[in-house]
Amino acid sequence: MGRLPMSGLLGRLGSWCARHGRIVLALWVTAAVLLTAGSVVFAGPVSNNVTIPGTDAQRAHDLMRDGFGPGYDPGGTVQIVLYSPDGPLTSQRRVRAVHRAMDGIRRVPHVAEVQSPYRVGGLAPSMEIGLITVRLKGHDNGKLAETTRRLSEAAEPVRALGVEAVPADASTPADKEIKTGTSEIIGVVCALLVLLFAFGTLVAAMIPIFAALVSIATGLGVISLLGHVVDVPKQASIMATMIGLGVGIDYALFLLSRYRRLLADGLPVHDAVRRTVASSGGAVVFAGGTVIIALSALLLGGFPLLQTLGWITGISVVCAVLTSITLVPALLGLLGHRINALRLPFMGRRKTADEASGWSALGAWVAKRPWSVLVLSVAVLAALTAPALALKLGPLDDGYGDRDTAARRSYELMQAGFGPGINGPLVVVASLDEKVVDRDPAPAVLRLLKEKAGAVEGVAHVGEPVLNEGGTAVLVQAVTEYAPSDTRALEVVEDMRAIRVPGARVHVGGEVAAMSDASARIADRTPLVVGVVVLLSALLLLLAFRSPVVAIKAALMNLVSLGAAFGALSLVFSLGLGSGLVGMDPPVGADDSYLTTLFFTVPIDSYIPLMLFAVLFGLSMDYEVFLLTAVRQAYLRHGDNRRAVAEGLGTTGRVITSAALIMVAVFVAFIAYPDPMVKIFGVGLAVAVAVDATVIRGFLVPATMVLLGRFNWWCPGWLDRILPNLSIEGHEEESPAGEPRKELVVAGHG
Repeated sequence: MGRLPMSGLLGRLGSWCARHGRIVLALWVTAAVLLTAGSVVFAGPVSNNVTIPGTDAQRAHDLMRDGFGPGYDPGGTVQIVLYSPDGPLTSQRRVRAVHRAMDGIRRVPHVAEVQSPYRVGGLAPSMEIGLITVRLKGHDNGKLAETTRRLSEAAEPVRALGVEAVPADASTPADKEIKTGTSEIIGVVCALLVLLFAFGTLVAAMIPIFAALVSIATGLGVISLLGHVVDVPKQASIMATMIGLGVGIDYALFLLSRYRRLLADGLPVHDAVRRTVASSGGAVVFAGGTVIIALSALLLGGFPLLQTLGWITGISVVCAVLTSITLVPALLGLLGHRINALRLPFMGRRKTADEASGWSALGAWVAKRPWSVLVLSVAVLAALTAPALALKLGPLDDGYGDRDTAARRSYELMQAGFGPGINGPLVVVASLDEKVVDRDPAPAVLRLLKEKAGAVEGVAHVGEPVLNEGGTAVLVQAVTEYAPSDTRALEVVEDMRAIRVPGARVHVGGEVAAMSDASARIADRTPLVVGVVVLLSALLLLLAFRSPVVAIKAALMNLVSLGAAFGALSLVFSLGLGSGLVGMDPPVGADDSYLTTLFFTVPIDSYIPLMLFAVLFGLSMDYEVFLLTAVRQAYLRHGDNRRAVAEGLGTTGRVITSAALIMVAVFVAFIAYPDPMVKIFGVGLAVAVAVDATVIRGFLVPATMVLLGRFNWWCPGWLDRILPNLSIEGHEEESPAGEPRKELVVAGHG
C-alpha cells in the first residue's frame, strides 16, 4: 500500500502555523479566555452519581423516586446535624432556637418538609446531638450545593446559642466539590524548574508552560460548560487538570527539544519547525492517541461515573495534542532563534555529539550486558509489584476526609450520636403485589418486611415502614452496625437482598448498596476494558512501527509499570505504611497517637484501579513511542540494532527524564489536595511514571531490544502488505545529507 502522508501533513500544518504565528496565538488565547469566562459565568453543575442501570440499587432508587416523590430521593434530602457541647438540646432555650431555625429553613425555596430533631429517632441518647431532616421538592439537583448552603445559613439561630449546626448532604455538598488552586501552582513551579535545568534558557522553559496553561484553560472551560448537558463528576476537573498539565508540558517539551537540536544543526527556522512537527509531532499524535484510547475504553466499564470521567478527562488530552502541533509551532515561528534568549549561567549547556550525555554511556553499557540488566530489572520490578497482592478495595466514605471539611465533621457527629451505620443507611424498598387500601392497622406485609429486615445480622435499627400514596410500594430505612467503608456493611447489603417477603419484591438501595453494585459491575467488566485497551494500543503501535514484536512488548512493559503503581498504593494505603505522610487524616474513631496519625489503612474505591489502569497505560505509552521512534530512526540509518538501541536511549534519555520529572512533580503536587481520591491518584501516577521512565525505559526496554535483535522490526510479509503505512518518524526528513536511509525489510519471507 502507498504511504499515507501523515508526517507530511503534520509538517505542512506546523509550517503554516509557524508562518501565521500571530493568528494561531490569537485564536488559542481568545478561545481560552472566552471558554474560561464562560465557565465562570455559566458554570455547569457537578454530579456524584453512583447509580448503575440494571442493578438492584438502581431499581430501589427508581422505586423510591417514582413511588414516594422527590422528597424521598437521596438527592432531595438534606440533614443539618446539631451538636450542643454545653448542655442537652432539650433545654427550653435551645428548643426555641431550634424551632426558629426550622422556621427559617421552611422559608428556603423548594423545601417541602422539615422534620424536627425532637421526633422519634431524631435525638441521640446523649441529647446533645440531633438531626433536622429537610426534604426538597422541585429543586435542581445540580444546584444542591447552593441549596445546602442556604439551609445551613437558615440555622443561624441555634449557632447564636453555641450549638454547632453542620450540613450533612450525602450528594454534593459545596465542600466536597474539588476545586483547583494551590496544587496546580506548585506543579507549574516545579515543572518550570525542571525546564530551566533542561533548556538553560527562560524563554525556552516558558513555552511548554504557556502551551499547557492555554490547553488546560480551554479544556476546563469545555468541561465546565458540558455540565449543562451531561452529568460531570466532581472529580472531572481535577483529573483533567492533573493529566492535561502533565501531558501538555511533556508534549511541548518533546517538540521543543527536537526544534532546538535542528536549529543547532544550522537549519532555517521554518524548516526546523516543519521537520519538528513532522517527526516529533507525529509521535505526539500517536502518544496522545493511546491515552485517549485507554480513557475511551472506560466506556465499556458499565459504571456511568467512570464512563463520564474517562471521556471527559480525554478532552484535556485532545487539547494538549492540538496545542502541541499548532500553538507550539506558532510560538517557535514567532521566536525563531530567540528561543535561546535569557540563558541562565551553568544550566542547559548543549553537549556535542561525542559527549551527548550520560544516557549514551548508559545505553552502551546496557547493550553490552543485556542479560544481566534484564534479570536485575525484573527482580527490582517484582519487588515493587509484590505488595500489590495485598491491595484492598472498598468504599471510601467521608470518615477518611479532611478534618477541616463539613462533610467530615458531620460524619463524626452522626457517628458519635447514632453509631457508625447512620452515615450509610440502607434503603429497603419493596413493590407490593397487591395495592394496600386499609392502612390501619398496618398490613401484615409491612410488619413482616420490618421484622425480616431487623433480623438480618449486622442491622442495628430499622425504621417504621412508609407506604407511598398509591399503596403500591413500601420503604424501610435500616441502619447497620458498620460504617459505610467497612466491608461488613457490603455483606449486610447482600443478606438484606436475600430476604423474602410474600406479596412483595424487595430491593435495597442507598450509598453502600450502590457502591456494592458498582464494585460487582466493575469486576465483571475489568477483563473487557483491560483487553480492549491493550489490544487497541498494541494495534496503534503496530500501525506506527509495523512490528508485531514491538507492539506486544510495549503493551507488556506498560502492564509492568502498572504493577509497580498498584504495589505503591498497597504499601501506602492498604498496608498503611505512610498514609499520614501523604496528608490523609486518620479515620473517625481512631486514637490520636503519633503512630496512628502516620500509619493507618485506607480503603480504595473499586473504580480507582480501573481508572488508574487506563490513565497509566496511556501515559506509559508516551515514553515508549518516543524511545521507539528514536531507536527505529537510528536503525533505519545504519541497520545495527545494538548500536541503534544505545543511540536511541542516548538521544531520548535526557528529554524523557525531564518529562518524567515534570509529570512526577505535577502528580506529587496534587497529593496536597484534601480529597482522598485525588491523593490516591497522585501517589499511583507519580510512582508509575517514575518507575516507567527509569527502570523500564532506561534498562528493561533497551535490554530486551538488544536481545531480540532484528526481530524487533520483524513483520510477516502478508501483514506488511495489508498494513497502511502510518509511519510517524518522518524518515525522509531525518536522514543526514549524503547518508542513504536503509529500507527496513525484515518480513517473514526475507
